[in-house]
Amino acid sequence: QVQLVESGGGLVQPGGSLRLSCLASGSISSIDAMGWYHQAPGKERELVATITSDGSINYADSSKGRFTISRDNAKNIVLLQMNSLKPEDTGVYYCTAVLKQYEYNTWRRYWGQGTQVTVSS
Repeated sequence: QVQLVESGGGLVQPGGSLRLSCLASGSISSIDAMGWYHQAPGKERELVATITSDGSINYADSSKGRFTISRDNAKNIVLLQMNSLKPEDTGVYYCTAVLKQYEYNTWRRYWGQGTQVTVSS
């Protein structure tokens, strides 16, 4: 089994910062892309940022200049540093990874359970 477990969410004031962390664990042989998605209340889940195993990064326009994604390939961890947070950043942040398990020779996407971020004064 594979698990993606997020941490680091919480309540923060506008202009504040949070750092989200996601650990992928289980019977993993290889991980390609890892990333973060955001689901605001009543809205669709949307891309925040992704990073591949070789370090190629893609940010949503709303994330550029405020958020920084990074990963530790050796530990199967992806981080999201969020600065200058706005009320519209409120919602659930989901970690995702495209990976292979030892048991299956196919790439599959997995999702974490999500971590709540609330930006409010």
